[in-house]
Amino acid sequence: MEFNPDNLDSKAIYKLLTGSIIPRPIAWIATISEDGINNLAPFSYFNMVGDDPPHVMFSTRRDNNSNKDTLNNVLDTNQFVVNMVTEDLTEQMNRTAQAVPAEVDEFQMVGVTPISSSIVKPMRVKESLIQFECEMVHHYFLEDHKQGGSCIVIGRVVRMHFDESILLEDYKINMETYKPVARLSGSNYSKIGEVFSIKRS
Repeated sequence: MEFNPDNLDSKAIYKLLTGSIIPRPIAWIATISEDGINNLAPFSYFNMVGDDPPHVMFSTRRDNNSNKDTLNNVLDTNQFVVNMVTEDLTEQMNRTAQAVPAEVDEFQMVGVTPISSSIVKPMRVKESLIQFECEMVHHYFLEDHKQGGSCIVIGRVVRMHFDESILLEDYKINMETYKPVARLSGSNYSKIGEVFSIKRS
């Protein structure tokens, strides 16, 4: 079937995209408000966009033309931390997806440990095996939206933190000890399954 996005409602577009563009890595993004309140929320519209120098991006929806606390904090401070999600953090990550008042500290709410970053002000999740400290370099609000659109944020990675338990020789990552979790559609997530290799021609 062929679909014209202009003729579909937002729910249909969302289901088609999130059901087909899979699996998606999850950025558990930590920010801090100008008043010093920690915020922690997951985003699966996320990926790396370059390594020279290293940059990552995430996108956040603006339901009812309102910014999420994460976006407000990033726009105010120009900083955020990406904490990668592993199997043993899935439940806590999922709980931080709920909408709560801006004065709620999600670190405390779900019982994860905030630790200081080296460069940026937002805290890191101690239990996360990989954390990227980022400084925002660009943001862009999508135009011609139906219900508030989204905002794309690009951040430069200024510090990287890796737990030694997942590191192999030559900076390679051990998937057996890392155990990342990815987002599918609806309430579905995935773990690393069968892995195969193919040489580039």
